[in-house]
This record gives sequence, C-alpha cells and structure tokens, in this order.
Amino acid sequence: MGRGAAMAENVAADLGTYDYVVVGAGTAGCVLANRLSADPKNRVLLLEAGGRDDYFWIRVPVGYLFTMNNSRTDWCMKTEPSEGLNGRALSYPRGKVLGGCSSINGMIYMRGQAHDYDHWRQLGNVGWGWKDVLPYFKRSEDHAAGEDDMHGSGGELRVEEQRLSWEILDAFRAAAAETGIPNTRDFNRGNNEGCGYFEVNQKRGVRWSAADAFLHPVANRNNINVLTHAHVRRIHFEGKKVTGLTFWHDDQPVKATVAGELLLSSGAINSPQLLQLSGIGPGDLLQEHGIPLVLDLPGTGENLQDHLQMRLVFLVSNTRTLNRRANSLMGRIGMGLEYFLLKRGPMTMAPSQLGAFAKSDEAQVTPNLQYHIQPLSTDKLGDPLHSFEAFTASCCNLRPESRGYVRIKSPHPRGQPAIQPNYLSDPMDRQVAADAIKLTRQIVGAPAMARFQPTEFLPGPQYQTEEELARVAGNIGTTIFHPVGTCKMGSTSDTLAVVDDRLRVHGIEGLRVIDSSIMPTITSGNTNAPTIMIAEKASDMILQDSRG
Repeated sequence: MGRGAAMAENVAADLGTYDYVVVGAGTAGCVLANRLSADPKNRVLLLEAGGRDDYFWIRVPVGYLFTMNNSRTDWCMKTEPSEGLNGRALSYPRGKVLGGCSSINGMIYMRGQAHDYDHWRQLGNVGWGWKDVLPYFKRSEDHAAGEDDMHGSGGELRVEEQRLSWEILDAFRAAAAETGIPNTRDFNRGNNEGCGYFEVNQKRGVRWSAADAFLHPVANRNNINVLTHAHVRRIHFEGKKVTGLTFWHDDQPVKATVAGELLLSSGAINSPQLLQLSGIGPGDLLQEHGIPLVLDLPGTGENLQDHLQMRLVFLVSNTRTLNRRANSLMGRIGMGLEYFLLKRGPMTMAPSQLGAFAKSDEAQVTPNLQYHIQPLSTDKLGDPLHSFEAFTASCCNLRPESRGYVRIKSPHPRGQPAIQPNYLSDPMDRQVAADAIKLTRQIVGAPAMARFQPTEFLPGPQYQTEEELARVAGNIGTTIFHPVGTCKMGSTSDTLAVVDDRLRVHGIEGLRVIDSSIMPTITSGNTNAPTIMIAEKASDMILQDSRG
C-alpha cells in the first residue's frame, strides 16, 4: 500500500476546500474539469492516480501497441478466468495517465445508435433520449467536414477521416455490399448500419485525447488544481453527506474538503471499487472485508457489460498487408519516414481502420454486430505480427445479454478488484457469436474477395456446427475494452441502480458518478464518445443544480 498507507489519516496534509473534486482525469474527468472551472468562482481539484501523458508513444496513433500492457501508461489489469472463454483470463487495459483510456485507446469516434439512448429514456431516465443527448455530442465536436444537423464544428474534440487506405480493406467493403451491408461514409447519424472507414480522434495524424482536447488548454486556470500520482484512499461522510476524501499524493497522505460535490470519474472498474472501499455497496461484500457500511447499495459493481469480439484471421494472396511490411527493415524505415515527414501511412493507424455494422439475423431491429477489420494479423494484441500476408476480421455482439461484476478482493485501495465480465454466459450471446462467425465467412466468400484467395486461419474451417462455433468463440474471443454499467443509472425501484438520472448516487448527498459506469445498457459501438457526452451533459446538470 506504500508508506503513506501506514500513516494515520488524521496526520494527513490538508489541501484545503474545493467546490468540486473530480476523481479521475480520464475521458470524463477532463471534460468535467474544463466545464466546471470555466466559472472562476468554482474551485476545482482534479485527481489522477496515474502520471502525466508525456510519453512519446501516446501521441503517435500506432503507439497503442506500446502503451497497452505497459505499466507506465496502463494499469495492466486482468479479468477473472471466464467459463465462457473456456477458462481464459484476459488482459484489461485501463489508462494510467492524464486522458485515461483516451490516451491509449483505438481513437474511434462512435456515438452508437439513436435506439440506445431512446432505450435509456424508456427505462425511466428522463433527459437521456437521442434528441436530448445529440446536442452534447455536437457541442464538444470539431468535425473535419464542418457543421451540419448531426455534427458540430469548433468544439474541443477533433474528428477526422483516417489518413490511409488498404486494398484488402476496400475489397472487404465491396464484399460486404455484395452480402447486403451497404457502404456508408458516416456511422454517427443515429443509425450506423453499413460499412466504411472509421472516423478517429486525431489532429493531422496525431492522437487527440480528452486531455489534449479539454484539459491541457485550461490547466493554467487559477481555479483548477491538477494532481497526478494522486491515489484516493477513501471518501469521508457525515451521516449520508460527503465531506471530503483522503488520498496519497506521491505516497504522502493528503486530505481535501468538499464544499460542493465529489464527482467520481474513474471508469467502470475504479468508480465502483472506490465506492465499495468507502462503504457504499453490497452490504455482505463490505462486511466480508471489514469495511464500515455507509449505505447498502447492492448494484454497486454489478451489471458489468462489455463488447467481446471474435477475431477471425484469413490468409491472403496477391496483395500486401501490414504483416510483411512491418516485418521488413526497409518497410519499417519507410513507414517511419512517411509518418514523420507527412503524418500519413501505417503509423497513423487506429487499431481498426474499416468498420461495419450488420444484423446477425433479420429479427434484429437495428444492427447488433460491429466489425473491426485490420490489414494485419497476430496471435494477440501486442504480439509480433505474423510473417505471412493476412487480415483480421473481428466481430462483436453490440448488445450482449451476459452480465458480470466488479468486486473488491481486499480493503486495500491499491489492489485490483475482481473483474468478471461473464462473457458468453448467456445462451443468446453464444448464438450471436456463432452467427457472427458464419456471417464473416459469408462476406469473405463473396466475389469481391475472390482474387485474394482468402483462407481461414483462425478459428479454422473445421468448425461448422452451431455447438462447435459457440465453443470456439470462447477461444478466439477477446475484449475491445468497453466496460460499462457498474454504477447503473436508474430509479430507486431498480434494485441494481446506483445513480439517478442526474447521476447522483442514491441515498447520498454531494456525490455523483460520471463516466461509462452509469450506462444502464451498453451503447452499440465504441464507448469513448458516449463517455464524453455523459460528462458534457453532467456538467450542465451540476451547474444547474448549484444554482438551485
């Protein structure tokens, strides 16, 4: 726990009183710090347990290969072994620097579907329908194509087209069209059905994180205090009202007083963990670890949802993929020169370049599958690329039925909680996984792909029956790092709800959760842009409520 943990909290250095204390300078925290400090009367403290975002590979888009599973930039978490994955545990990257996961993620700008938010509203969450949230997406956006009825211009978050293309990806797009998945240029207009190149959070070929967009431009405001290496120990209460918190700053104990509100923006893993460590959560769990109970809130850490992708790999001929180029000295030199001279080429690559949204069966009202297509292949993320020419077609179930949990394993704040997504535990998810593999084979077998002679390498053509495909999905399935739902938004009648529709923790005064953990159900796509929207909307609600 570090030497600060051994010191009594009553001798901690006093950092003073703040109107707003934000725990976590990740995607949501950076937005909150920006918006709440815009009024010079508001004193804002932003705490980040990780370090600064000054590592070279954060800025280079392909640097995700060197930031994930790197203890400098990633907390290097692991899931619990999952029966649905045939006993496997997965690496679970979480950003460990300013900007959080937006500093190490795939940079894909994806809002999800209008249906997602209308469903939140139908669950009783007032003000969270598509028409309610669209203005917040637009407010922060600086879209390269300019403003229209669906996109914003002049906001902090830059959205651009990717600066490369690949022959094999163009062929996959044509093959998708041949199988009924139309071409599209814009996945972010409410219905993302179709196939096209993803738009990314980059600025002229450089990663544009939430810290770049929202935090760094305002970090010198007199009324904002940003501390890195600040790991929160626990929240303090008088009865059911938040009064402050204690944390370690560079391993020294520090305390801060909250005059207004404490805002948890530590993500779907750490926000419920901190609540549990502070006495808010399932009573039996807290009692097991000797934590005094402040409020028995059983949904805290439950309802974990994530997108599990099936990684299919196909050998190809008569074209070039990144595999051989990256395995060649001259190829690597050429890529480096192309990037540093022109900010173009493979080093500007997001982990996935081409996307597609499709239906696993015609009974689906909207697309329930998302493809991430890559002109490369590897055994797993971070491993060397294969020596042969190949591409990867990953497909995930956008609306999984399986639910997992995040639960503390000890009362020690620096310990990792148990992360159990329970992938493929629901029979419907296993069916969708099998259907996704069959649809992928159908696309790759379309005429537009024929000249590349694709041959299935993973999982292998020997798997054919529904039962075989569902089982092998557990071998080739891996996360795309979209955990949500562990501090679910909902009314008090929902036994799993943790926050109300203004993101206030039920039964506690002066405490909100503002990050992806509040999603009652996962959005139909990548989750970074929705998290920014959540923080944008929350900042308005906080300021409105402060005025009475």
